[in-house]
Amino acid sequence: MARPSAAPDRGAQAKTFALATGVGLGGLAFGFALTLAAAAGVRFAGFTLTPSLSIVLSVVLLQGVAFGTVAYAYANYRDDPGRFITFRVPTIREVGLAVAGWLGALGALVVISLVLQSANAPTASNEVANYGLEHPEVLLVLVPLSFLLVGPGEELLFRGVVQGTLRERFGRVPAVVLASLIFASVHFTSLSGALTGRVVTIGALFVISLVLGGLYEYTGNLTVPALVHGAYNATQFGLLYVSIAYGDQLQQASGLLG
Repeated sequence: MARPSAAPDRGAQAKTFALATGVGLGGLAFGFALTLAAAAGVRFAGFTLTPSLSIVLSVVLLQGVAFGTVAYAYANYRDDPGRFITFRVPTIREVGLAVAGWLGALGALVVISLVLQSANAPTASNEVANYGLEHPEVLLVLVPLSFLLVGPGEELLFRGVVQGTLRERFGRVPAVVLASLIFASVHFTSLSGALTGRVVTIGALFVISLVLGGLYEYTGNLTVPALVHGAYNATQFGLLYVSIAYGDQLQQASGLLG
């Protein structure tokens, strides 16, 4: 007769969840502090902080320096970097999974957008997208940065470290769900609009995050969700730039369709 499985230690799970959340928030806070300090330093030195420079500075210091530093420090504190920092060159199969994940994430975005529109649900706007509407050239800078820093940096911290830590106490599927919840929630500060709209948008981000977390658990390779994340963001930035820069021409061209 098989023994019943031991009941989960709720206290240990609560501590692990608090630790994982704290690491994620710590990376975010460290990045904000670095960005504010760097912006102040640039202005103090008498240089003009252009829109493109501002975005580059923010992404490099937040997703690059801050997220990378916090993730690396935590992995070394746990004395097991190989468990949390799992980037490797993807196989052909993993590249295929990344392409499928990118298309799946975009498909989910379209479905979610249609559902929200049909329900007339309020949504929030992203501060970076708002900035891009005012300064379209910034969007072109964000396309390569999505692949180089945003995708790898955010996946390292929130999938490699946060999800990896949660997996130790909760198991694989709950870890994906909880890490996705943390990842989506920290975007609250990057959204603008009413509280209800922000919550709805965070819910949509949660669904997209499940795709990223699921791919990481399936492959064990951070490069896969990093590629999907980068391609997903880059696609949105690219489409937004095209709609801003060539909106009038596209509208005129649509009249030529047979």
